[in-house]
Amino acid sequence: MKQHLPKVGSRVALGALASSLVMLATVNVAHADALLDKALNTEGSWPVQTGGYYSQHNSPLAQINKSNVKNVKAAWTFSTGVLNGHEGAPLVVGDMMYIHSAFPNNTYAINLNDPGTIVWQHKPKQDASVKAVACCDVVNRGLAYGDGQVIKSQLNGHLLALDAKTGKVNWEMEVCDPKVGSTITQAPFVAKNTVLIGCSGAELGVRGAVNAFDLKTGELKWRAYATGSDESMRIGKDFNKDNPHYGQFGLGTKTWEGDAWKIGGGTNWGWYAYDPKLNLFYYGSGNPAPWNETMRPGDNKWTMTIWARDLDTGEAKWGYQKTPHDEWDFAGVNQMVLTDQPVNGKTTPLLSHIDRNGIMYTLNRETGTLIQAAKVDPAVNVFKKVDLVTGTPVRDPEFSTRMDHKGTNICPSAMGFHNQGVDSYDPESRTLYAGLNHICMDWEPFMLPYRAGQFFVGATLAMYPGPNGPTKKEMGQIRAFDTVTGKEKWTKWEKFAAWGGTLYTKGGLVWYNTLDGYTKALDKDNGKELWKFKMPSGGIGSPMTYTFKGKQYVGSMYGVGGWPGVGLVFDLTDPSAGLGAVGAFKELQNHTQMGGGLVVYSL
Repeated sequence: MKQHLPKVGSRVALGALASSLVMLATVNVAHADALLDKALNTEGSWPVQTGGYYSQHNSPLAQINKSNVKNVKAAWTFSTGVLNGHEGAPLVVGDMMYIHSAFPNNTYAINLNDPGTIVWQHKPKQDASVKAVACCDVVNRGLAYGDGQVIKSQLNGHLLALDAKTGKVNWEMEVCDPKVGSTITQAPFVAKNTVLIGCSGAELGVRGAVNAFDLKTGELKWRAYATGSDESMRIGKDFNKDNPHYGQFGLGTKTWEGDAWKIGGGTNWGWYAYDPKLNLFYYGSGNPAPWNETMRPGDNKWTMTIWARDLDTGEAKWGYQKTPHDEWDFAGVNQMVLTDQPVNGKTTPLLSHIDRNGIMYTLNRETGTLIQAAKVDPAVNVFKKVDLVTGTPVRDPEFSTRMDHKGTNICPSAMGFHNQGVDSYDPESRTLYAGLNHICMDWEPFMLPYRAGQFFVGATLAMYPGPNGPTKKEMGQIRAFDTVTGKEKWTKWEKFAAWGGTLYTKGGLVWYNTLDGYTKALDKDNGKELWKFKMPSGGIGSPMTYTFKGKQYVGSMYGVGGWPGVGLVFDLTDPSAGLGAVGAFKELQNHTQMGGGLVVYSL
């Protein structure tokens, strides 16, 4: 039966994202997080896209190590039958693997005892017109698992729960409305009895929100927007009490001109992290709309913000806006990595985040207090520094994008020096291994009107390699950082952007995929390349790892696409097309072609 999404008390105004809740069925299930917690505590499983609640994307598995990685071979492969970009990675729970695809968002269940046989498959029917309002390819960042269910998102804005044993649809709801340009590319996130999901669409003027649904029934529990009234953003009386200089009340409307906040973006399509002890989850809201900064004076809060919210109520405990009045599309949705490390001699709960703007931030995740903010590459020039007292970036006006000024040699580009990739953390050496871009740009703004369901950008971009690569042509790098100090430990350069991120395994290896189609393994101590394998197509997701019957495996999705691959995927030739990506990645077609699937490696 169809039901309209209910208002949660008087706190949520559904606005342009109003949608209907389609309750197809309900099931009697066990304690909401028991099965997920069991999987998380089972060494060798992989039930969460980010590796766990803390989003450290690492594994204690060490059967494959520095000395024997040279003997790794492809063990088996699987084709999804879809040719667009494949971000994310498969999940492994028990003896089952769950694999996703790009649009039309097929899902496959594989029993690892016989990976040549599909146990069940879910192939939804979606209106193909939704592809026209997807910003940057029709990607999907993967599945979630909880309570014996596989949770999946679809480009058409639907969120579903499938029985993990049979693939039966337990419930389905519509979260986002493609008619106004709102889609889903994000991987759902499960914690306790809650499923978190956000919508894409800031490039079309969609007002961003995070949505919480009941894992058992699919009912909407609460919704919190990135802009608008304090009530609609679920900002409580203690918001930013430890750092009032970040801003506190009424700013979701006061920092906008008129009602611009209603079409002001701030969508979240990246990753979540969760601290069970604090019962807080963390994520980033994205860029304001339109990209043309002249059309939206003010700080545009609370876009571009790191949020800490109570999982049960959605109430915001703190928010730190990294880029007030963004001028460059530095959508701040990237991964949040949670660690506990000594700061000034005291073990401190930390959150580290490498932003599109080229700054790596580390904050106290309980209070939101900023501890360090360091450039991930010296090429970053839009900011001279970040003031650690106020938390405010110090801009260089030469690299502004205002209407009376054509910006040139702006670093980073709109793609950022870091984008959707999931990076990994080694708790023993306290090192973060990051997949970075090294791309700069020229920017020419123009005025345009807002029309619902149409692109609302207002800028023409040209992108090209940054200045610091060994041959000045490199557009990517794997870089190791100390998250407390922000200092670099080593760098491994790549021809193309290191889009998918990294995986750290305790065998001393850092794994990643490349846009030109390789899975590689590096020595975690110095970045030396120890092994590589050529996949059928480029990789834009990060590897994962698991064990089965005592043997370690590493799995990597392949399927070139995403923002870097839009020219190849859609056969575009205008260098400014794809929001500037076509010109930057024009050589990619000489190194890989479209595909879609999974390669599983082992000794």
